[in-house]
Amino acid sequence: MAQALVGDVVEEFLLYLESVRSLSENSVIAYRNDLMHLLDVLGKDAPLKNVTTEDLRFCVGKLSDEKKSNATVNRFIAATRTFFAYCRKFGYLESNPALELKTVRIPVHIPRFLTAPEIDRLCTLPVTNELLWETRDKALFEVLYSTGCRVSEVVSLKISDLQNGNSFAIVRGKGGKDRKVFFEIQARQALGAYFADRKKRFSEDGINDSSLHVFVNQKGGPLSTGGVRYILSRYSGAEGLNHHVSPHALRHTFATAMLGNGADVRAVQEMLGHSSISTTQRYTHITTEKLIDIYNKAHPHSK
Repeated sequence: MAQALVGDVVEEFLLYLESVRSLSENSVIAYRNDLMHLLDVLGKDAPLKNVTTEDLRFCVGKLSDEKKSNATVNRFIAATRTFFAYCRKFGYLESNPALELKTVRIPVHIPRFLTAPEIDRLCTLPVTNELLWETRDKALFEVLYSTGCRVSEVVSLKISDLQNGNSFAIVRGKGGKDRKVFFEIQARQALGAYFADRKKRFSEDGINDSSLHVFVNQKGGPLSTGGVRYILSRYSGAEGLNHHVSPHALRHTFATAMLGNGADVRAVQEMLGHSSISTTQRYTHITTEKLIDIYNKAHPHSK
């Protein structure tokens, strides 16, 4: 029986992630990028069973030599561990040589989010500035802020995903997991205005066709993640807020607002589609700030 080669098993592993694990396209691409470093250093024709922990430490060292960030190093280690766990599970190896790799410490950064006045202004900019497509852009910003969705989830939304008078939707998140996200009144109103305008613009008699994407570009095709980033860059640039805002910043803003206003952290975890509550807990900084403010106002000696 021919020896299994690292390059062949990597391709098999990536196909497994896509077809069996149902990981998103972006997640599979991230795994591919990390494992390409493994192939670049070890060689795609290297026998899999000959790979040692020292070989993998050498790969990590190369990333450090290239001045890669600690986050990049840790992501490579995580991808490598998962790959070799797959190799062990399916009988290519008897042990996982990546288990002894040590991750590096990463400083905890509070995610960038918008203040209440900033998010309110951003959601009104499409009406006041009229840069691109007023009704679509307002609906897009309101939906991102109302749901806390990832940009990939928003561009994948179809008419059939909207439920109960556009009060909530079913989205498919990471790992193919479905969850409910909710539209508050401003988001519902913005969607209604956008759909009416879109029907006039494209003469879409089938606007209620369940196969149509919720958000489309100027030509009527599905809006891409790059398209959303471009739209936000226009409104958050010199013509609008005058500081860059990413789609993910609106997700951070949603989480911060929910927790800051008393929502249970596990409920917010469910709404965001986080697999680990520790990811959601990054946003509890605002609650801590509120507690400090309350303390300073109430304690007699705080004056």
